[in-house]
Amino acid sequence: MSPPPPPLGRPRRKDAPVLTPGLDDTQLAASVTALTHGRWGEVRTLIAETGTDWDLRGHRVTVLGAVPGCASWARDWQLAEPDSGDAATLLAGAAVQRALAGKDSLHAAATACRTAARMLPDDPTPWLGALLLARHTGTVDEREQAFDQIRARHPDHHHAHHLMTACLAELQQGDRDDPLHQVYDFAAWAAEQAPADSPLAVLPVIAHAERHRVLAAHGLQPDAAGHWSTRRARQAMKAAFDWWLEWEGEGHPRSKVDLNFLAHAKFHEGRMAEAAALFHRIGTHVTPEPWSYTGRDALKAFKAARATAFAAT
Repeated sequence: MSPPPPPLGRPRRKDAPVLTPGLDDTQLAASVTALTHGRWGEVRTLIAETGTDWDLRGHRVTVLGAVPGCASWARDWQLAEPDSGDAATLLAGAAVQRALAGKDSLHAAATACRTAARMLPDDPTPWLGALLLARHTGTVDEREQAFDQIRARHPDHHHAHHLMTACLAELQQGDRDDPLHQVYDFAAWAAEQAPADSPLAVLPVIAHAERHRVLAAHGLQPDAAGHWSTRRARQAMKAAFDWWLEWEGEGHPRSKVDLNFLAHAKFHEGRMAEAAALFHRIGTHVTPEPWSYTGRDALKAFKAARATAFAAT
């Protein structure tokens, strides 16, 4: 959802970086505004037009589900169209966001996801909701089950692979980073299995960022530069950056997520020219992850890194 307007007397520049969950999806931004005013009909049209673009559908439902009042409007939609799987999916998305915010029960959210999954058996989106729940509150088996259900419907699901990478990165044994940690193997496997034009090519970089988050939280490896200077990290970054140069995956609904992770990695690697190129492509669309990792304010960390990269080139 779009941030509130700036205080009077301090107009925000049009090119100023902002945290926008919808990223560069202008249709989604318009539907978020409509939903905040109770116009769920526009959301109904948006979800219907999204069709079976599962990555786009998952992104839109997740963002819409976080809009205040979404659950109430989704119930109104259900009353008008009780057989609508789209309405059930939006309600499930809203229930998951409410449960994660402590405003609703986990059981109610899980039930809503199962209901939507039964109504739309080919849609991975209700299972994405289940994975979001399991990511924060579930067991390892529940996470794996939800992930397997998603992959059975859409093997290259972007958000699901990011979530599983974050989950696996949190498995910590001992007091050091394991270069053979399973999250690295998972990310490499997923990148290899994906089609040549899939943004999952960037997943090994995501794995390194998630491991740094976990290690820093445990006080084991707070030095970002050191984490990104290992041979494996450099190989992952080179492969991902080369892929981006060739494919530029700009058509993907979550491409800005990948660009933020890649810019973050290149900045900490000290490759300022490459980081600057990525910052240019990111534009104003800042994502909280990974800039907020290690407890920093995401927007301030992004601006500082961008300024350093631009000044160096």
